[in-house]
Amino acid sequence: MSFASDYTTLIFDIGDVLFSWSPQTRTSISQNVLRKILSSPTWIDYERGRIPQAECYARVGGEFSVDPTEVARTFQDARDSLQSNEELISVIRRLKAHSNGTLHVFAMSNISAPDYEVLRTKPADWSLFDGIFTSADVGERKPNLGFYKAVISSTGADPSRTIFVDDKMENVLSARSLGMRGIIFDDNSKVIRALYNLLGDPIERGSQYLAVNAKRLLSVTDNGILLRENFAQLLILEATDNRSLVNLTDTCRTWNFFQERPLLTTEEFPFDLDTTSLGLTVIGSPEDVVHSVMDDMLDYIDDDGIIQTYFDHRRPRFDPVVCVNALTLFYSYGRGYQLDRTLRWIREVLLHRAYLDGTRYYATPECFLYFLGRLLEISSDVYLAAYIKPLLIERIQERIGADGDALALAMRLRLCASFGLRNDVDLRTLLPLQCEDGGWEIGWIYKYGSSGIKIGNRGLTTSLAVKAIKEMKQRFPGSPSSPSAAPAIPLAYTTPPERLFHHSQDSQLHSNEPNGQRQQQSIVPLVPG
Repeated sequence: MSFASDYTTLIFDIGDVLFSWSPQTRTSISQNVLRKILSSPTWIDYERGRIPQAECYARVGGEFSVDPTEVARTFQDARDSLQSNEELISVIRRLKAHSNGTLHVFAMSNISAPDYEVLRTKPADWSLFDGIFTSADVGERKPNLGFYKAVISSTGADPSRTIFVDDKMENVLSARSLGMRGIIFDDNSKVIRALYNLLGDPIERGSQYLAVNAKRLLSVTDNGILLRENFAQLLILEATDNRSLVNLTDTCRTWNFFQERPLLTTEEFPFDLDTTSLGLTVIGSPEDVVHSVMDDMLDYIDDDGIIQTYFDHRRPRFDPVVCVNALTLFYSYGRGYQLDRTLRWIREVLLHRAYLDGTRYYATPECFLYFLGRLLEISSDVYLAAYIKPLLIERIQERIGADGDALALAMRLRLCASFGLRNDVDLRTLLPLQCEDGGWEIGWIYKYGSSGIKIGNRGLTTSLAVKAIKEMKQRFPGSPSSPSAAPAIPLAYTTPPERLFHHSQDSQLHSNEPNGQRQQQSIVPLVPG
């Protein structure tokens, strides 16, 4: 992973971030009393280095009616159980190594001098840190601003180029108030993901994900069933222009959605006009064959003049997106006039926003707008430009900033790039949705008409996201290319590749937002904070 960020400094809390411990102790002091001790003025003075350990234990013993020896035993238990967070530390080490010396790493902790002496005896890669700042040495304690200012002054760090990670909201808030990028720690995977997104190149990481998973970019239903299908593979190929990434059922005539035995539907699934239209525009076929297929398609138009979905008169179905993809094929070969009534209906769908809840076979409004934008990009027809384009641009503008998954955001951004609409809002939302492995979260593109089961593909989402980011950067050079230029967005973690649309014809976690804050745990931190 190359280092592609303006950030030069990482500052980490120690307790409950870089180190953890067991909350189990052998003493009689309750969790509630421990909380009170740790927030007491006496303990704060102890962590600031103003009183020695023995005096601190004696004073809190008197204040909370506990034996000072029990206080000492409690904190000795905590010290004994300390363990380093090797998963996070290894990621920090990797990020620093890839920065070519531009990234500096510091620790900053509320911790007494005796506790810090014990901490340094624990196995950990202490050489990773360019400096460690303790409240005992500085004489200040988080969240007081003086502690942060002392660290900034000592390190020469630029707050606007600094990432601060802490498990307490109030500590992160203080860091943010000084201009730092604050991440609230509550889960390793979310923080690691945020660090990769803030410090890595999203295009390189996304492209690497596609390459690593080449030929294995399968679709999956929202109930976890893997599907080998052609439609998403064709869209990935169109976005990446890289045949080595995809598996396709080669055909020179009609296409079927499924590559193998159909799943969750009838055993004999008919060839469809949707996949066929996409396949013939992305890959193409001899021109006489394509015209022969279009001749056959004209047999599947209903009494309203709307072209249908399947090459099967026993399954009369129509869908606006299917219609748009058929129109794209016909306009690509100069025969768009033969589907004039279908086009007029599509404009009515666009005019009256009939697509806002998705369509029969497509999950989101962006699907309809995206494929309509693809029609206009592929075809240079003047009639289309006058009849559809102005209204489509208006509808795209209406969707900017609307809720949507990563695929919907990527589709929206590609549309904006195509029509010259700057859209930093959705770009800032898309960037933090990149996962630790470099791919984007799955987005839902289509669904089974009868059951409503949704189908998505991380490879498709990632290929469109990478393409969208490239296009926005090319069209609008000032656009953010990493979350570093944007307010953070809460991250929902999900487990488990020059025209806008290539065709064969002529041619980011817990955040600065309140709902990113972690819930209070019942475990009380006993040593560093």
